Amino acid sequence: MREILGRRLQRLRDRFQSLRPDRGRSGGAPALLEAALTCATTWQWPVLPGVGRSGTDGTRCACPDPDCVVPGAHPFDPGLLAASTDPRMVSWWWTNRPTAPVLMATGGTAPCAVSLPAGAAARALVRLDAQGLRLGPVVATPTRWALLVAPYSLERLGELLYAKDHVPSSLRFHGEGGYLLLPPSAASSGGRVRWEREPRALPQGSADPKSPGTPASQAAGAKLWLPDVEAVVDALVEASSSAPGGGSRLAY
Repeated sequence: MREILGRRLQRLRDRFQSLRPDRGRSGGAPALLEAALTCATTWQWPVLPGVGRSGTDGTRCACPDPDCVVPGAHPFDPGLLAASTDPRMVSWWWTNRPTAPVLMATGGTAPCAVSLPAGAAARALVRLDAQGLRLGPVVATPTRWALLVAPYSLERLGELLYAKDHVPSSLRFHGEGGYLLLPPSAASSGGRVRWEREPRALPQGSADPKSPGTPASQAAGAKLWLPDVEAVVDALVEASSSAPGGGSRLAY
């Protein structure tokens, strides 16, 4: 069954790519479709198209809000609840809206995330690497990075943050009912979204000796390492506390 599904997905990709002149991986239409299908089928992350941009200069958000603070990089129609792992639905969306950003609905069985200003995130990763913690995927825009973590509940997050003396406003949590912009979408702040650290499947039965107890999400028969939010939040809070005030602006 998996082999049959794989062949069908490849035919969908080939058919779509044959209709588009841009076959590169720099954010063109085929690359966005391929990324959406990979997230939905390989990792079982529910995705949906973002609203995208409008106007002759492509700088305005296509939503009705003239002052949208995340132009193009949020759900609108369809809404967030429509996020799906169905390859037929995903292919239909990006066939009709080939330049739409790729959004992942966070929480549930999908990863959650913690995001912070890019400079602070780079420092936090150095500290976490020095501690020997195995990190999961990291999504990067020119202004912000997001660390994917194991799913957490709002109650669990609330208890964790309540114990902190201070939580910087530049630190954001993408949990149940949230979303995250994924590569190779256009970032609302300019440039492209990219993987600072790509998702990588681990061999069946493998374990991380440096991080015993680090959870792994199960997706399509492959294990993807996702650290608990508790394992990374101290380093992220400390790094964000020293971030410039401009890092708190809502942008991706």
